[in-house]
Amino acid sequence: MKCLILAAGYATRLYPLTENFPKPLLKVGDKTILDWLIEDIDTARLVDEYIVISNHKFAEHFNKWAAAHTLPITVVDDGTSTNETRLGAVCDMQFAIESLGLDDDLLVIAGDNVLDFSLTRFIRYAAEKGTSCTMRYEESDPKKLKKCGISEIGPDDLLESLEEKPENPKSHWATPPFYFYTRADAAKIGDAIADGCGTDAPGSLVAWMCRHSVIHSMEMPGKRYDIGNLESYEAVKQNYKGIEK
Repeated sequence: MKCLILAAGYATRLYPLTENFPKPLLKVGDKTILDWLIEDIDTARLVDEYIVISNHKFAEHFNKWAAAHTLPITVVDDGTSTNETRLGAVCDMQFAIESLGLDDDLLVIAGDNVLDFSLTRFIRYAAEKGTSCTMRYEESDPKKLKKCGISEIGPDDLLESLEEKPENPKSHWATPPFYFYTRADAAKIGDAIADGCGTDAPGSLVAWMCRHSVIHSMEMPGKRYDIGNLESYEAVKQNYKGIEK
């Protein structure tokens, strides 16, 4: 299994902190956001390569970070240098697949969130289901629902649909940016892009994929800390206690 880490964004809402530095390498406590994620994932001993998809502006920061690690980390530079020219998450995924010739199961994660539970639970869930998988959590705030990917769930956790940032949300199930794609489904990403799948938000790929494959959705067993602006970053630094469950 490969772990694709989406880290090619420009985090403009965190300026000036991230004007010349990537958000995933900001510190929370004594670790970077990325270290919290990959050190946890690696305890499952199922990922044989971590692939960080960066933009050109921040690629050297990630290369220096990777060089200090003993884990197998590859940094892919997508060649963009501004927020206006970014490829978008789905095109970045396909760029990494084509650049590295990937043909494997893929754990795809956003590199700018921290969790209070272990992602190994999600990896085990996907192995049990034998399908591509997402996670979901219940969101009660109507305003936040309109800014999320919203899932409709059927029997046995089956993902029936996903809609990104809907004007009229069909459920209270929000979808965080953590996904598992089987090898067979990962091979369909190019087809999804060619078919007109949205490419900016990673949930757009799930929206397409659940119409062309079987996907299950695990209820998130803890809390996700989304670092979207300076205020939320300061709150996470003060309140995050690490993986608790």
